[in-house]
Amino acid sequence: MFEYMILPFRRYADFRGRSRRLEFWAFALFNVIVYAVLTALILGTTGSWQSFRDVGTDSYSAAMTVLFGGMGILFLIYWLATIIPTIAVTVRRLHDRDMSGWWYLGFVVLSMIPLVGFLVSIAFLVIMLLPGTRGPNRFGPDPKDPSSAEVFA
Repeated sequence: MFEYMILPFRRYADFRGRSRRLEFWAFALFNVIVYAVLTALILGTTGSWQSFRDVGTDSYSAAMTVLFGGMGILFLIYWLATIIPTIAVTVRRLHDRDMSGWWYLGFVVLSMIPLVGFLVSIAFLVIMLLPGTRGPNRFGPDPKDPSSAEVFA
């Protein structure tokens, strides 16, 4: 399972091909774990809730103090390091469903619309949970069974 968690880092900016559900969701789980650990480190060291209270009513400066002070910079560095592999693995997951990667941009834009965005986010989640197309499609061979390509198709 750990191999699938770090596979998107090995395929850092590879937007071609297909990715299995296991790769997509293992990477998502890995990110949740890392973000939880970094958040715990931030709150446990430099960014306690007390630092929010000390700043007063200016929540923006309190947030900047927490993010750019001490361990918070690690949170930002990790986010910057994972933004491209996250987009790439999502595009490859859409390819596994035989959908263009441009659908991802559409889902992101539509999810920003109030009320509609909630439904679009649920639809996107459902698409990510559905199994990929069996056999090869226009984006490449089946990642579950790459040897199933028909020889005389």
